[in-house]
Amino acid sequence: MDDKHMQIGEVAAQTELSLRTIRHYEETGLVIPSARSQGGFRLYTETDVARLMVIRRMKPLGFTLEQMRDLLDATDRLDGDNRLDALEREALLERVRAYRQTTAEQVEKLRIQLARAEDFAAALSDRLEQDTY
Repeated sequence: MDDKHMQIGEVAAQTELSLRTIRHYEETGLVIPSARSQGGFRLYTETDVARLMVIRRMKPLGFTLEQMRDLLDATDRLDGDNRLDALEREALLERVRAYRQTTAEQVEKLRIQLARAEDFAAALSDRLEQDTY
């Protein structure tokens, strides 16, 4: 899966993130390119792209860079370290569960906001229809 390396432009197109945003996430340590080309260009793998997609999904839900870093750290450790003892594993899973709960709460808030926005758009349409007669 990680054999193919992509340059930043391809990653930007795939993730719908700007080059500037990807570079910012690199500067803040959220995602580090897996390699560099001989010319010094950033090279990314599918794993790097998946990490950027997690970040992209967290951003509109109001998560901070620190929260993103914390969740990514927890999932990285769960995915990569088979030497975790049961207590460490449970603590990491609890962190992920907390993010799942916060995400569910944020999604519900967004649903309410969307419903209100749709009601408002409908009210404006109704108003305009009244003036066309």
